[in-house]
Amino acid sequence: MSATYRLQLRGPGSDPAQAFTFADAEKHIEYFAKLGISHLYLSPVLTAPADSTHNYDVIDPTTVNPELGGIEGLRSLADAAHRVGIKLLLDIVPNHVGVDTPRLNSWWWDVLKNGQDSEFAEYFDIDWSEENGAGGRLGLPILGSEEDTAALEVDRDAGVLRYYEHEFPLAPGTEEGTPQHVHDRQHYRLMYWRDGTINYRRFFSINGLAGLRQEDPIVFEHTHRILNQLIAANVIDGVRVDHPDGLADPFGYLEHLRNLIGEERWLLVEKILGVTEPLDPRLRVDGTTGYDALREFDGVFVNRPVVKKFDALAEKWTGSQWDNAAFEAAEIELKADVARSELAAEVHRLARAVRNDNWSTSGENVSDDMLEETLVGLIAAMPVYRADYQSLSRVTSTVIASMVIEYPERADALDLISTALLSFGEANTRFAQVCGAVMAKGVEDTAFYRGSRLVSLQEVGGAPGRFGVSPAEYHMLQAERARLWPRTMTTLTTHDTKRGEDVRSRISELTEAFDEFAELCEKIPYEDGMTCHFLLQNIIGVWPTDGVVSANLRERLHDYAEKAMREAGVHTTWFDNNEEFERSIHRWVDSVIDDYGDDVTDLVKIIDAGGTVIANSKKLIQLMSPGIPDIYQGTEFFTDSLVDPDNRRPVDYEQRMDAIERVSRGDIRNKDDERINLIAKALRVRTNHNLDEASYLPVMAQGELCRAVLGMMRGNSVITLVTRRPLTVERAGGWGDTTITLPDGLWEDQLTSGSMWQGEVKATDLFSERGQVLLTKLA
Repeated sequence: MSATYRLQLRGPGSDPAQAFTFADAEKHIEYFAKLGISHLYLSPVLTAPADSTHNYDVIDPTTVNPELGGIEGLRSLADAAHRVGIKLLLDIVPNHVGVDTPRLNSWWWDVLKNGQDSEFAEYFDIDWSEENGAGGRLGLPILGSEEDTAALEVDRDAGVLRYYEHEFPLAPGTEEGTPQHVHDRQHYRLMYWRDGTINYRRFFSINGLAGLRQEDPIVFEHTHRILNQLIAANVIDGVRVDHPDGLADPFGYLEHLRNLIGEERWLLVEKILGVTEPLDPRLRVDGTTGYDALREFDGVFVNRPVVKKFDALAEKWTGSQWDNAAFEAAEIELKADVARSELAAEVHRLARAVRNDNWSTSGENVSDDMLEETLVGLIAAMPVYRADYQSLSRVTSTVIASMVIEYPERADALDLISTALLSFGEANTRFAQVCGAVMAKGVEDTAFYRGSRLVSLQEVGGAPGRFGVSPAEYHMLQAERARLWPRTMTTLTTHDTKRGEDVRSRISELTEAFDEFAELCEKIPYEDGMTCHFLLQNIIGVWPTDGVVSANLRERLHDYAEKAMREAGVHTTWFDNNEEFERSIHRWVDSVIDDYGDDVTDLVKIIDAGGTVIANSKKLIQLMSPGIPDIYQGTEFFTDSLVDPDNRRPVDYEQRMDAIERVSRGDIRNKDDERINLIAKALRVRTNHNLDEASYLPVMAQGELCRAVLGMMRGNSVITLVTRRPLTVERAGGWGDTTITLPDGLWEDQLTSGSMWQGEVKATDLFSERGQVLLTKLA
C-alpha cells in the first residue's frame, strides 16, 4: 500500500455546485493513479437524506445512496479504480442512523407507529421503562415550549400527527379526538426540547442521530447486509469504522466485522487514543484512522524551548497559561458540565442501571442525587474515551481509588458504582458509552475552543497541554508503530480537524517568532482576551501573504468566529445566543482586517516561508513514516481550510491534473507544484521500496543546529531528512557546522534530480534547494 486519498462524497440534493458523486470520482481516476495512491478512501456511501452534506446521518443502511449514484455507480467506480490498481476503502457508520425526519427512516417510523411491538423496536437503544421520563413512551425533544401542543394537527387521511413542519405516524386506531388526545395515545411523546428528557441513546448529544444495538446479531446482519454483498462482489477492499466507542461492545462488534470481511481486507477504527493509551492488541484491526500520529507529526515541529514565553503570553491575555495542569482542570470541569447538561439523560439512565446491577445492599443509603453527582465526577475524571478494553483494565479502578481519597463523603456511592461495574452488565456498558460521549463533547468540542496558548495543537486526539513532542519521544513512537501497527493509518488533515495541516504549520511557526507575535498581540486591542487570542492565531494561519483579504475569506473568518465562540460556550452558545457579545467579536474581526491588516501581513511575511517548509517537511515525514498515510482531498496543494464545513469545499481536480502532468516533465512553477511533486515522488519511493512493514531508525545530525533536523531510515534503503526549525536556521545565517553522517553506500536524492551523497554531508549542501531530502540507496 502506498497511500489512501480521502474523498468527501456529496449528492446534488444538498448543493449542486458542491456535489461530488461516484461518477465524479471515476472521472478523475487517471489523476489519482498518476498521484500514486493505492486506495480511494470514501466517506459513507449508504443512503442518507438527499440534502445531507456529509452522509453520516444514514437513513437506510441497506442501500447505497442513490444521490451518489447508487450501487451501480459504486460498482462502476470500483471497476475503474481496480483497472488502474487502486482499491476502495469504505467508511461505515454502525453506531447510529439519522432520524431527524422520521418519515425518511422506515425503521424509526415503524417504531414510532407501533412502539415496542415494532419489529425494529430492538434495533434502537430505547428505554421503554415507566421511569424513562416520558411515561414509558419514546420521548421526542421537539416542542418549542413545555405547553406548546396547541400547534398539533391530525391528518387522518395521511395517518400522521403534525407539529409545524414535523410529521409523526399515528398508531392504528388512534386517529379520533382532538390532536392533543390523539398525541396522548401514541407510542411516543413530544417533549420540550430543552428539558433534557431523552430516552434513546444518541450519537453524542445529537437528537437526530439514534443509536443502534449492534450487539444484537439480527441488527448486525441487517445493517451489514449490503456490505456483505459488496465484499462478496469484490467491490470493497477495506473498511473504516466510524466511532466504535459508541457501541455496546466494540470488541465483539469488530470480531464479527472481521469475520465478515475476512482477514485479508484492511480494517481501521476511528479510535481516539490518549497520549499514553495503547490500542488494545486483542482487537482484530489493522489500526486507527491516525489522529494519534497527527499529534506526533504536529508536535515535533513545535519549538518547545519557548514554552514559558507562550505560557506568560496566554496568561496575560486569557488569565490562564493553558499548560498541562490548566487544560486538565478545564477538561474535567467541562466534562462534568456536559454530563450534567447535554448528556444528563444518559447519566440518569446509567444511574438506574447501577442500581439494577448492584448485588450488594451497601448502597441503599446513597441518594439518587449523590449517585448521579458521583457518576458525573467519575466520568469527568476518566482520562480516556472508554476504559473497558482489556489493555486499560486498571484505569477505572485507579480513578475510583483516587476519588475515594479525595472525596471520602462519596465512598458509599463509589462502592455502589464499583459493585455494579464489576457485574459487567448494563451499567458497565453504559458507563463506557457515556464516558466517550462526554469526552468528545467536553474536550474536543469545548475545551479546544477555549485554550489559546498555541491553537495548532488543539486537534482531535491532541494534547495541547503538552507543548509539542520532543524528537526523542517522536522517534520512540514511530519505532513502536512500525513494530506493533505497521498497517495503521496516519493523517494530517481530516473532515473533522479543527484547521488544516498547512494552517497548523504556519501557526506552529509562531514558536520561532515569539517576539513578533507578542508585539502583534500588543498592537491589536482584544475585545475579549480568551476569544480574541484564540481567533488571532487562526486568522494568522489563513492570512494571505499579500495582505489582500477577499470578501470570501472575510466571510469565512466570520463564520469561523461564530462557530468558535459558540463551541467555547463562555459568553454565547448555539442555543443561547448572546447577540451583543457576538456582534462585538464580529466587529473585532473586521477591525483586525481593516485597521491592523498591515501589521498581520508583516508578521505573516516573517513566518510564511518557514511555515511552508514545515508543512512540506511534515507531509514528507508522514508519507515515509510507519503506517499507511492518508491524503485528505485537495491537500496535495496548499490549503487554508478551517473547521467544517470550511474543510469540505470542492476540489479543482483539473488544476491538479495539469500540475502533476507539468511537474512530471520537470516544470515546477510554484509551491503547489513543489507540494504535488513531493507527494508523487515520495509515493513512488514508498511503493518501489515496499515500506509497509519496513523497520524504523532515527537518523541524527551533528553540530550547532543538529536539533533543526529530523531524520529517519526505513529498512536499509530509504532515508528521509527534513528541516524542523527553518526560521532558526535563517536567523543563524545558515546551517553552520551542522552535518549528517549517512550509512555506508551511495545515496540519491529523489527530490533533486542527479543529487548524490555519501559519508558525512554538510546540512548546508544537503538542504541547499529545499528543506526536505528523500534519499534512496544506490549501492
